[in-house]
Amino acid sequence: MADMGSFRDAVVAWAAGGPGDPARELAARLPVRAVVLLEGPSDAAAVGALAASRGRDLAADGVCVLPMGGAMSIGRFARLLGPPGLGLRLTGLCDEAERPYYARGLQQGFFVCSADLEDELIRALGVTRVEELVRAEGDLRALKTFLRQPAQRGRTSQQQLRRFLGTKKGRKIHYGRVLVEALDPDRVPAPLDGLLAGL
Repeated sequence: MADMGSFRDAVVAWAAGGPGDPARELAARLPVRAVVLLEGPSDAAAVGALAASRGRDLAADGVCVLPMGGAMSIGRFARLLGPPGLGLRLTGLCDEAERPYYARGLQQGFFVCSADLEDELIRALGVTRVEELVRAEGDLRALKTFLRQPAQRGRTSQQQLRRFLGTKKGRKIHYGRVLVEALDPDRVPAPLDGLLAGL
């Protein structure tokens, strides 16, 4: 049976130059009504975790959460999925530095993190709570080793934690979920909260 993951894979293949018919057929059959365009898989993990914490099944609601592999791809995905292509409702979440790409690619609304999503989550939780979560996840030793690096001197604790999350493949994805699951409902960063509320 077709699922939202199959649609996502078909769209990624289409954006890479493959045929569009599989994505068109799946969009009609599922049916898909909206697509959330994200820079990468850590953002998708965070959006998925927040939706789950609120008892929402985005796929069942016809919403595809799609990490594009970088903000520069948004124009291509928007052409395929938006009004010129499948005619789906599009939204997204991006880092402040990537705002120009999203502004050019999406005529519809999108949400912007002040630096990036990890920065928003660390600020919402506080440095102490994030360090507790790092310890609980078994990464305290790796964090202490990282903090001893000369390059970390002069950075704030928040900057250090943000950088630490990106030092190992898969860590940002893992902590995208962990940090969101640890949030109090009234402490969800505004861009992430707004994105989910609008779906």
